[in-house]
Amino acid sequence: MKKIYLAIDIGASSGRHIAAWLEDGIIQMQEVYRFPNGASMKNGHLCWDIEALEGHVVAGLKAAKEAGLAPAMIGIDTWGVDFVMLDSDGNRLGDAVAYRDSRTEGMDRDLEEVLSFVDMYSECGIAKQPFNTVYQMMALIKEHPEYREAADDFLMMPEYLSYILTGQKAHEWTNCTTGALCNAHDASWSEVIRNAAELPEKWFRTPLVKPGTVLGCLRPEIAAQLGYDATVILPATHDTGSAYMAVPARDDRAAFLSSGTWSLLGTELRQPITNQTALDAGFTNEGGYAGTTRFLKNIMGMWMLQCIHQETGKAHSFAEMAQMAARSSYPCWVDAADNRFLAPESMLNEVKAALRDAGAPEPADLSDILRAVTMGLAVCYRDAIADMGRITGKAFTSINIVGGGSQNVVLNQWTANVCGLPVYAGPTEGTALGNLAAQMIAGGDFADLRAFREALVGSCEIVTYLPE
Repeated sequence: MKKIYLAIDIGASSGRHIAAWLEDGIIQMQEVYRFPNGASMKNGHLCWDIEALEGHVVAGLKAAKEAGLAPAMIGIDTWGVDFVMLDSDGNRLGDAVAYRDSRTEGMDRDLEEVLSFVDMYSECGIAKQPFNTVYQMMALIKEHPEYREAADDFLMMPEYLSYILTGQKAHEWTNCTTGALCNAHDASWSEVIRNAAELPEKWFRTPLVKPGTVLGCLRPEIAAQLGYDATVILPATHDTGSAYMAVPARDDRAAFLSSGTWSLLGTELRQPITNQTALDAGFTNEGGYAGTTRFLKNIMGMWMLQCIHQETGKAHSFAEMAQMAARSSYPCWVDAADNRFLAPESMLNEVKAALRDAGAPEPADLSDILRAVTMGLAVCYRDAIADMGRITGKAFTSINIVGGGSQNVVLNQWTANVCGLPVYAGPTEGTALGNLAAQMIAGGDFADLRAFREALVGSCEIVTYLPE
């Protein structure tokens, strides 16, 4: 009887339950449930609908059984930095505020009055982003000082959803590192940063564990509701941590690109790099599977195109938008790493304003705007790879793209052209596959990550783009 694994992969706009099993050395996958996700205003803040997410997680587990694919093992991954607070009884306290909310404005300046960012980066290795968990926690206490006493613990989003299933709490390393609260060098909470931010010590009593840790079985009431039990593990619960696991890199000089709402371009290292050069170049050091460091740069990614898609009433598919960009001859592009594109009221207007600020000609139509964004992404990839080579001493020989953005054939070709490197696009379901990798290794189907990556080559479609 085949052993079924289930990856619950939740992104900023949607989530899905993907079942998988090994058959004659090939990784077979089947989506059994998909649901929408998004943030909306609640109590004055941009929040995730956490109750809906809890409901969808369980509904997808029911759908798996109905499809004849009741899993033996389950893992959940989501985006990083966001969290929920728990009271002393383990109940959720307050809302699940989303990282694009503006509540963190000014928190970085407040913290730097006590701890310089140079010293902070040397400790945690995380690039400054307004949504980092440490700034979110400072903003939470500023608005709700009563939480110092009322809140007993916190859990990152995938940890919380896993806790809902099992009743067991743990902090998974790859996700916790995203929020600038960890010591990058010894895999622990950073007392230096916690003290500087004046965060309660009791919030950090729950242990940090590595990806692949077994959390436990389903709560009895959930198992009874589903009609089956399963083991829940903590994969690399940060979606990029999982996506990087699904890169079938040909050698150790491959640049990794997880392309989705965000473009996370980087490489795997054995040790973090937290010096001034890395800081100045905007690189971040996030925890990876098997003790690795994901040395990468955050670039706005498909978010910009997703916003334009929404603003134009979804009049064109993403494939059509890519072809529109290809037909344009507009000569300029935007800096796709600029935080001005994080949460603008109108992405179309913000792109036009950025071009105007740079002295570029006014775009004639939507095709020109799409070209400015798409080429801007390719150029950002080029610059990030050049910086990464200079910092790490590696001469990168290829770019390996996983995730939904790997389907953008125009961007893939332009990336190959601009970077002068071959691009290997796929697998598309990179995050879910990385989630499954941790499970299938824990379940004994693969000896290690290298064996899993070797199996990916024969299990998934990977398209090659050569520089023209």
